[in-house]
Amino acid sequence: MLWFSVWTLLVIGTLVGAFFLGRRLYRSGKALVLELSRATEVLAQVAERAEQLAPAATEPAPVDLADLDAARARRDATRVATARRREARAQRHEAAYRRWQALSR
Repeated sequence: MLWFSVWTLLVIGTLVGAFFLGRRLYRSGKALVLELSRATEVLAQVAERAEQLAPAATEPAPVDLADLDAARARRDATRVATARRREARAQRHEAAYRRWQALSR
């Protein structure tokens, strides 16, 4: 009779453990499906945005170096754009430093 009760408790304990494991797997599976559907939506938004930005991402056409005026104009335009980016970056850095200094006071 003792072995019967031990085995009964072992089987019942295993069934209870299997129930909790199955319940957790089911809930994890539901969460995974929800996250995958969200990821699909985000991927669609990213693809749409990439299509919108694709025309702006084209590289400029190469310059014929035989035409020095066009090459110099391109170089000057590039230098101006680089200077603007450098200035904008410097302004962002200054603003960040000011914010950091305000926090440390």
